[in-house]
Amino acid sequence: MERAALVRSLSLTTTTSRYLCRCSVLSPFTPTRFSPLLRRRHSTTSTRLRLTSSYFPNHRNRRNHFSTRASIVSSPESIGGGQVVDNEVARQLGFEKISDEFIPECKSKALLFRHIKTGAQVMSVSNQDENKVFGIVFRTPPNDSTGIPHILEHSVLCGSRKYPLKEPFVELLKGSLHTFLNAFTYPDRTCYPVASTNTKDFYNLVDVYLDAVFFPNCVDQVHTFQQEGWHYELNHPSEDITYKGVVFNEMKGVYSQPDNILGRASQQALFPDNAYGVDSGGDPQVIPRLTFEEFKEFHRKYYHPSNSRIWFYGDDDPNERLRILSEYLDLFDASSAPNESKIEQQKLFSKPVRIVETYPAGEESDLKKQMVCLNWLLSEKPLDLETELALGFLNHLLLGTPASPLRKILLESGLGDAIVGGGLEDELLQPQFSIGMKGVSEDNIHKVEELIVGSLKKLAEEGFDTDAIEASMNTIEFSLRENNTGSFPRGLSLMLQSIGKWIYDLNPLEPLKYEKPLQDLKSKIEKEGSKSVFSPLIEKFILNNPHKVTVQMQPDPEKAARDDAAEKKILQEVKASMTTEDLAELTRATHELKLKQETPDPPEALKTVPSLTLQDIPKEPIHVPIEVGDINGIKVLQHDLFTNDVLYTEIVFDMSSLKQELLPLVPLFCQSLLEMGTKDLTFVQLNQLIGRKTGGISVYPFTSSVRGKEDPCSHMIVRGKAMGGRAEDLYDLINSVIQDVQFTDQQRFKQFVSQSRARMENRLRGSGHGVAAARMDAKLNAAGWMSEKMGGLSYLEFLQTLEKRVDQDWADISSSLEEIRKTVFSKQGCLVNITADGKNLANTDKFVSKFVDRLPTSSPIATTNIWNVRLPLTNEAIVIPTQVNYVGKATNVYEAGYKLHGSAYVISKYISNTWLWDRVRVSGGAYGGFCDFDTHSGVFSFLSYRDPNLLKTLEVYDGTGDFLRELEIDNDTLTKSIIGTIGDVDSYQLPDAKGYSSLLRYLLGITEEERQRRREEILSTSVEDFKEFIGAMEAVKDKGVVVAVASPDDVEAANKELSNFFQINKAL
Repeated sequence: MERAALVRSLSLTTTTSRYLCRCSVLSPFTPTRFSPLLRRRHSTTSTRLRLTSSYFPNHRNRRNHFSTRASIVSSPESIGGGQVVDNEVARQLGFEKISDEFIPECKSKALLFRHIKTGAQVMSVSNQDENKVFGIVFRTPPNDSTGIPHILEHSVLCGSRKYPLKEPFVELLKGSLHTFLNAFTYPDRTCYPVASTNTKDFYNLVDVYLDAVFFPNCVDQVHTFQQEGWHYELNHPSEDITYKGVVFNEMKGVYSQPDNILGRASQQALFPDNAYGVDSGGDPQVIPRLTFEEFKEFHRKYYHPSNSRIWFYGDDDPNERLRILSEYLDLFDASSAPNESKIEQQKLFSKPVRIVETYPAGEESDLKKQMVCLNWLLSEKPLDLETELALGFLNHLLLGTPASPLRKILLESGLGDAIVGGGLEDELLQPQFSIGMKGVSEDNIHKVEELIVGSLKKLAEEGFDTDAIEASMNTIEFSLRENNTGSFPRGLSLMLQSIGKWIYDLNPLEPLKYEKPLQDLKSKIEKEGSKSVFSPLIEKFILNNPHKVTVQMQPDPEKAARDDAAEKKILQEVKASMTTEDLAELTRATHELKLKQETPDPPEALKTVPSLTLQDIPKEPIHVPIEVGDINGIKVLQHDLFTNDVLYTEIVFDMSSLKQELLPLVPLFCQSLLEMGTKDLTFVQLNQLIGRKTGGISVYPFTSSVRGKEDPCSHMIVRGKAMGGRAEDLYDLINSVIQDVQFTDQQRFKQFVSQSRARMENRLRGSGHGVAAARMDAKLNAAGWMSEKMGGLSYLEFLQTLEKRVDQDWADISSSLEEIRKTVFSKQGCLVNITADGKNLANTDKFVSKFVDRLPTSSPIATTNIWNVRLPLTNEAIVIPTQVNYVGKATNVYEAGYKLHGSAYVISKYISNTWLWDRVRVSGGAYGGFCDFDTHSGVFSFLSYRDPNLLKTLEVYDGTGDFLRELEIDNDTLTKSIIGTIGDVDSYQLPDAKGYSSLLRYLLGITEEERQRRREEILSTSVEDFKEFIGAMEAVKDKGVVVAVASPDDVEAANKELSNFFQINKAL
């Protein structure tokens, strides 16, 4: 699963992904935060609303994608720098060519090879994208919920034949220029992808991953299985035995989240007879049944070339790809694994099924807040291309936007707080459709079910609005042609689409070729009408489909305590069955494992991991072109970049003069702008207009400290994108959104409050690290206080109160929303940022001028704020029903005397990847442990994620100064750390992200001179810099404030051990 460290941003939305991932410890450097990231994972029910993955890039709404770019090429001849695969060379290397195609949709030449000796299949995609991608995928269907595929995914990256150290993965994180480094566990397959723009670095990554999957040390070393999977821990024979293991604790966290429990229950009930009927990630109650022998056998059986699908993508030499692979594949003979790993189809039910499950709830939580989800398995056999594409469009029509009818009807019904179920999911062998609500009273459960079915019947009978069809069509086409995969490498996005067919022995190229099916569908809609296309799909796959599973989830305040008691009882019985000698041996084994975990790798082992040299690193930062101009008194930043005829814009408004008491309303204000109507347009019509004419508009607050200044940087940003020819429409619609939307729809606003509260409660359970980080920031600086008011625990508390106020004080709330608009949206302090090619930039000036002229000259009600606000500087425990904790400690190191130096980036990353990784994650059993240095505010934070410990983790944080004091670091290790940091600083970005990063640097006063100076400081980092950082770490130890999101039992135990250490705040 994903390794690592978390996005500190206070995103107002959360998404979960179907697959389990192992994530890189550090995020790419951004101008606003040097921030490790811990990414979200595996939920069978997804909150994202998306199109079928067979055709559409995975534009999942994640903050943690790593940016990439693919150059546009004009013809097959220019692909891959003119390099082609020599058929004779391929045959000499042991490969036969199966197919050879040019894919115009992704401007790539795709060659499919078969390794003659083993049958391994290789897709070699060549183009001019310098962000090269490699991935190897195995079919890994589990037979039970012991989590064997997931534990193996963690374990194979813990040392191998050529790289015999504890964790080559971590060494790659420390010292490579990777743009992606990860692994994913799906319910039926395991993927190992890497990406880099540096060819030498790329091939280094490929070699480490190939050696890891085929020749891992974990199959011979039980310690890795114990560390990553599970083991009994006993520090002294007189103490209680406990379970420890990274995956074990990770899945405890997953099973603490109601949405995840619902998703698993839905998937397993839909697929009772095949691999999807168990949990590949692992059920914490079942994981301890897994034996080392079963673990080894699973690897032997499935991690074989015959059972693999291998993907290469980018501008490297396609012959070299085959040469690298042949060195590994030739060592194997063919195996029967492909037959044994086939996924059996789930036969369709003859009648619907209903199940009732419970989820852990707080003692004082609203026991009426139930969940209900309707799930359909759509087909027993693979669907044809036309049907797949049509279902993707239907899904977007039903749920894709706030104006989509099924989504709108459910939210406006007042029967629940928010939608659950991800709509169409087709990443597995058979597609499914799920939809429901949470926050539903028991009396309304059946009403929700009836409303869903009744609404679908009505839509099947009446069809969809023509404007809705046009808006969906434009949105989908724009998305396909823009191919903006965010910070996810484009080659990896294509790989995941391709694998969705390839892994089931279907054509791997079909998902990449969307043009013909898209045109065919458009022609069919034009010729036969949308009703004749979509109504039969609703009737066949949903309304008349007996394979329907209804899952009802009930809150149970006793469940967490009951599960905990059951686990303790099992462990007590285990201990009671042991002799004195057994207990002594278990104590010895526990200490032996910890010693292995905490003993550094020998220098000779570390040297086996390939690395770049400082000579491979550019001495100057990546330059983004910027021209600062003026249009009608407004500052305009322009970035002349190739964007494939798409225009990206941000309009930035000053938010510093907004009354402080209005801050918590800002996120709801932003949502209201896009989801309420104007005097002339309903919100549905406004949404459809945006969908028809643009690539989307968003509005959100942005706050940050500014180094050297007391007052925070505080703005509201309106972002939009459109094709160059639609620039006027884009600015006209932005004007309508910010000036014409009316805050009069009381019931819709009440829905926004309920949805936001439900999202925040989910965030508290699943992303407690983010809540803890925000809370600490709010205690330490004004920007943190502002952000926390708009997205932290304070915001949740505000929403809980506001929900009751909407009915009594609507006039006052509506007036406050209007006051926010009048305060923020004016020419005063406004700035426009535009990223496009030169021609579109020149053509856009007149539309920007027209937009600016419509803005009020100044705010009639702006106030002067004194931003010396903070939350009380007390240690705080935010108590929730959970089986794992999120532990934070932070202070402002600038106030303690530390002066910023570029080496801080190297040192922070090193601390995360060594000391915290080894002590919090490896030996402590947490899923993640890391530190974060906000160089703008000076706040240095320690954080842990899905952590079984509390005070023990704080002891690790407090030991960081001693770790640095005793640290001996050789030149090779230091060089790797510097290179890895530069990899973060130079994170690969698409043009829109480049323009946006440049804007943020401008807002925060970061000059090109400062960027160059910091880079030089990073490149010249020395051992002395590490020693000079000890003072900063001692400041966190001595002056740091602690915030933990934790279980009631752990907080009670901590307050007993350290008298009243925590001030308790019961949040759920």
